[in-house]
Amino acid sequence: MTRARRLHPAWTVAAVAFVALVGAAGFRATPSVLLHPLHAEFRWPLATISAAVSVNLLLYGLTAPFAAALMDRFGIRRVVAGALALVALGSGLTVFMTASWQLILCWGVLVGLGTGSMALAFVATVTGRWFVHRRGLVTGVLTAGGAAGQLVFLPLLAVLVRDHGWRAAALVVAGAALAVVPLVARWLREHPADLGLPAYGATGVTPRPPSAGGAAARAVAAFTAAARTRPFWLLAGGFAICGATTNGLVGTHFVPAAHDHGMPQTTAAGLLALVGLFDIVGVIASGWLTDRMDSRLLLAGYYGLRGLSLLLLPALFTGGTGGTGPSMLVFVVFYGLDWVATVPPTVALCREYFGDSAAVVFGWVFAAHQFGAAFAATAAGLVRDRLGDYAPAWYAAGALSIGAGLLSLLLRRRRAAQVPVLTPARPAGAWSYRG
Repeated sequence: MTRARRLHPAWTVAAVAFVALVGAAGFRATPSVLLHPLHAEFRWPLATISAAVSVNLLLYGLTAPFAAALMDRFGIRRVVAGALALVALGSGLTVFMTASWQLILCWGVLVGLGTGSMALAFVATVTGRWFVHRRGLVTGVLTAGGAAGQLVFLPLLAVLVRDHGWRAAALVVAGAALAVVPLVARWLREHPADLGLPAYGATGVTPRPPSAGGAAARAVAAFTAAARTRPFWLLAGGFAICGATTNGLVGTHFVPAAHDHGMPQTTAAGLLALVGLFDIVGVIASGWLTDRMDSRLLLAGYYGLRGLSLLLLPALFTGGTGGTGPSMLVFVVFYGLDWVATVPPTVALCREYFGDSAAVVFGWVFAAHQFGAAFAATAAGLVRDRLGDYAPAWYAAGALSIGAGLLSLLLRRRRAAQVPVLTPARPAGAWSYRG
C-alpha cells in the first residue's frame, strides 16, 4: 500500500500569504468610506485628507523594491509580520488624532510603508522561491488577494461607519491586520531548501542563496543595473500606464465622472465594486494563461483591449441613459477582467530578464505603476476643473493603453548575450551581471 501524498508546503505558504494580503488590504478600502466622515468631524479640507492618500499611494510603490531586498536579507516572515504591525499601528492611532499632520503620518507614512512592504514584490518573492510549476497561476491568485480584501472589508466598513462611526472602522482594520500576525509567524516558511525540499514542480533542491547585506544598497544596485537594460524601461513604461489607467484614473475618478452624467453615487460605487469582483476572476485566469502563453503577447492584448474600452467610455456616459444601460455593465465586466490581469505576465517577464533579482526589479517596476497612478489622479482632476468634463482624460488614457500594448510587443525573448541577468556576486551583497 502506498502512502498518501502529502500536500507540498508551498501551498501552505501561498495560503498564508493570501490571508496576509487580504488582511493588509483592509486599509485600501478605508479612504472611500472615511473621507467624508473625517471632513465632517474635523472640518479639514478634502484636499488635505486626499494628501494623506497620495502619500500612501507613493510610499506603497516606493517601498516595494526595498521590501523585496529586506525579505532576502532578514526573511519573509519578519518583514511581513512587521508590515502588518505597521498597518495596525497606523490605522489604530487615527482614533487619537487631533491634527491633519497626524492623519498624514498615520494614513500616509505608517500604513503606506506597511502596505508597500506587502505589495506585489511580496507576491513575486513568494512565487519565485516556492513555485516552478503553477507559478503564474499562484501569482494571479495572490494578486487577487488585494482585490478580495477590499471586497471583504468595504461593505463591512461602510456599515460600521454608518452605525458606529469612523473610529470603529479604523479599529477593525487594525484588528484584522494584527490577527494575521500569528499565522505569519507560525506558517510562513522562508525557503523550501530549509525543509530539504525542492520548490513545487522543481526536480531538485535549490540551495538557499546566501543572505546579502545592505538591503537598501542592494535595492538601489538592482535598479542601477536593471536601468541599463531596454526591457526594464519597456516594462516600467507599460506598468506606469497600467497604474495611470486603473488606480489613478478609473479607481479615483469613475464615481465623480458618472455622477457628472446623472448616475447616483451609490450606483457608480456599486459598479466599481463589480469591477473589483471581476478583477479577481481576470487575474486568476491571467495567471493560468501566463503558464501557457507568451507573456509579451498577453500584455499586448490586455493593454490594447483596455485602451479600446476606455475610448468607448465617454460614449457610454453620454448615451442617453446616464451610463446605467446594459452597455455600461458590459464595460464593467470587460474592464474588471482586465484590471490587474497585467501583473502575472509582468512578473514572469521580470523573472525571465532579471533572474534571481526579479522580485527586487519588479518592485521598481511596480513603483513606476504607482507614480503613473499618482500622476493620472492629479491630471484627470485638473482636466475636469479646467474643461468641466472628463472625456479628454478617458481618450488620453485609451491612447496610452494602446501605446503600452505596443511597448510590450517591443520586448524580445532574452538571450544570454542580449539581456544580462542580475545575480549575487558574493555574500557581502555586491551584485553583478551574468550574461
